Amino acid sequence: MGLQPLLAAVLSRWVRQPVWWLPVHLAFLPAVFLASALNLPSWIYLLGFSLLLSVFWGCAKGDVPLFLSSVAVGDELAGVIEREGAVSLIDLGAGVGSVVIPVAKQFPNLKITAVERAPIPYLILSWRCRQLNNITVRREDFWSCCLEGYDIVFAFLSPSVMQRLDEKCQNEINAKTGLLVSSSFPLPNRAVASVVGVGQSALKLYCYRFGRSSSFYS
Repeated sequence: MGLQPLLAAVLSRWVRQPVWWLPVHLAFLPAVFLASALNLPSWIYLLGFSLLLSVFWGCAKGDVPLFLSSVAVGDELAGVIEREGAVSLIDLGAGVGSVVIPVAKQFPNLKITAVERAPIPYLILSWRCRQLNNITVRREDFWSCCLEGYDIVFAFLSPSVMQRLDEKCQNEINAKTGLLVSSSFPLPNRAVASVVGVGQSALKLYCYRFGRSSSFYS
C-alpha cells in the first residue's frame, strides 16, 4: 500500500503531468488514512467536497476541469497576437487569469473576453481583473458563447472535447480573420496552420484557421 503514492508520482512524470501534481499524488493516500484516524465530523467532508466542486465545476458535468496555464504560454500567445495584429480575443475557460491578465497588460488596446464558469476561479478572476479595463469577465458556459467577431479564440481544454470545439469553431469563427489557438491539445481531424513551441517544455500552441478553404487530414 505504501508503494501506491510513489507509483502514482512516477506515472505522473511519465505522462508529463505538471510538476505540481507530484505532491498531490504523494499526499493523497496518506491524507485518506489520516482523515480516517482522526474521526472527523461528516460536515467537514461535505465542506471539502463543496470547495472542490466550486473549483472544478466542469468535472461535475463531465466537462473540462481547471487547468492552469504557465507564464510561458502567455508569452507565446502574445507573439501570436502581435503577428496577427489582433484587436479582440476570447479565452474559453480563463481559470484565474493566468493567460489573459499578462496579455491584457501587454496589449492595453486588445479587447479581451474571459469566460469562466466555476464559482471560485470566477471570483478570483474577477478580482484580479478589476483594474484592467480591456478585460470583460463573464461567468457562463463557454459552449454557449458565440465566437463570431473575435480575432483570436484561445482554449486550454481537454482531449475529450476537441472534436466538439472543432465543430463550434467551424460554425462560428470568422473565416477571414479568426484564429483558434489551442494550448497542448490539437484538433483531431483538422490540419494545423502553425505550431508554436512554448519555451523549453514539451507544450505547444496549435493554431487553426477555419472556412471552406480549411484542409482536413484524411
